[in-house]
Amino acid sequence: MQVTSFSFLFFVLIIAALCYCLPRKFRYILLLLASIGFYVSLDVIGCIVLLVSILTTYAAGLMLDKNTSRLDAEGSDNADHKSSSGTSDNIIFAGCIILNIAILAAFKYLGFFFGREDSAISIVAPIGISFYILKAVSYLIDVKRGTIRAEKNIAKYALYVSFFTQIVSGPIDRAGNLIPQFNYPVTVDLDRLRDGFMQMLWGYFMKLVLADRLAIFVKDVYDNPAAGTITFIATLFYTFEIYCDFAGYSHIVIGASRILGIDICNNFDAPYLSGSIAEFWRRWHISLSSWLKDYVYIPLGGNRKGVWRKYLNILIVFAVSGLWHGTGWTFIVWGLLHGLYQVIGYLLMPIRNFLANTFKVDRKSFAHRLFKTVFTFLLVNLAWVFFRADSVIDAISIIVKSLSVTPWVLTNGELFKHGIDEANMLLLVVGLVIVFITDLMNNQGTVIRDKIARQSWWLRWLIMIAAILVIAVCGIWGPGYNASSFIYQQF
Repeated sequence: MQVTSFSFLFFVLIIAALCYCLPRKFRYILLLLASIGFYVSLDVIGCIVLLVSILTTYAAGLMLDKNTSRLDAEGSDNADHKSSSGTSDNIIFAGCIILNIAILAAFKYLGFFFGREDSAISIVAPIGISFYILKAVSYLIDVKRGTIRAEKNIAKYALYVSFFTQIVSGPIDRAGNLIPQFNYPVTVDLDRLRDGFMQMLWGYFMKLVLADRLAIFVKDVYDNPAAGTITFIATLFYTFEIYCDFAGYSHIVIGASRILGIDICNNFDAPYLSGSIAEFWRRWHISLSSWLKDYVYIPLGGNRKGVWRKYLNILIVFAVSGLWHGTGWTFIVWGLLHGLYQVIGYLLMPIRNFLANTFKVDRKSFAHRLFKTVFTFLLVNLAWVFFRADSVIDAISIIVKSLSVTPWVLTNGELFKHGIDEANMLLLVVGLVIVFITDLMNNQGTVIRDKIARQSWWLRWLIMIAAILVIAVCGIWGPGYNASSFIYQQF
């Protein structure tokens, strides 16, 4: 069962209807059974790895919490007693973290670490392992820090790790947000059902109508890149493809969760309207960015140990981000590029401030903000080439070829020879304009779903029916279509 399939939509609605019939305090049991069933339908063998992660972090969390509670109850002033307890906690904590990270590394990075990425030493990773391992690790760290108490109900904890709307590709939500909601999920009324369904429709539009259509053009060009504007257009299209693909997935699962009475974290906030790379990462894959900040950057020292240590920490975090995304040097280069962008931005800040003051630049002006947004977008676009290419050499070749200017391809028909004809290209352009306008309105605090919800009932139904028809008619459903081909599912 795939997230983009009709069966997933019906599955969500059936589970929501069953939840409505159950007392709120027992709904987590149904959600857990649904999550198990969903994951089994995707990866039967992978359930073993998921179970190991759940059991080890659950048990370690209980032991850490028990030791902390005992010391608090005793109010002991015995330094030796506290020291021995602290040592025991550290061993339990470190052992469990190392075990779970080792599981992730064994499945995803074994071949890469031995320099044999494509050899038999590589193992097919269980679906969603990168996402649920990070959730389990963050839970254990939060318990160790005392941010949250360990969850004693193993069913609720297992549901937190394996919640079926999140397990494939996130968002990477925190235990402090999800587990309390499992205790008493919100009762779904008509407004919440409509809002969740409309967000799912928006996600389906981004994924099926736009991302999968963009993917056809990008694949055709990247398989045989030629010097000229077509290759540059393909790099732009991939920038929009990965956004529509991953943001579309996030909208689908956030909407589905809302229908089930659970609010999960937002994962995208108009990232391509950012005025800097740092701002981009506050808007792109928000759950991963915040995870890396809280559990990697801050423990490394953050910006508390001097300027140069701060720059080093930034580079380490983005190298980790690149490695998390994939087992290849292209991903590491992609991550390091984003780290270098930020370090260079900090280093050039005094010069930028001097020039702005000297030439009386109004940094709040539309022209200045537009320049920063376009420049940031181009930097992000450049980095995405490494993310998409098969090798670093291929990425550099694509970048060089995209710099050749051949504007006549826009009028001589060459643009429509890469799997997308004129009608489909027009649909793509219109769709991307709609996405841009939607992001622009969201960036200004206007949520279109709320606007639609305040309209007359007949207009609301007309909009939803029109959206369903557009997705059904214009979605990519033809030969070779693979509903599981979310870009981030492979990570």
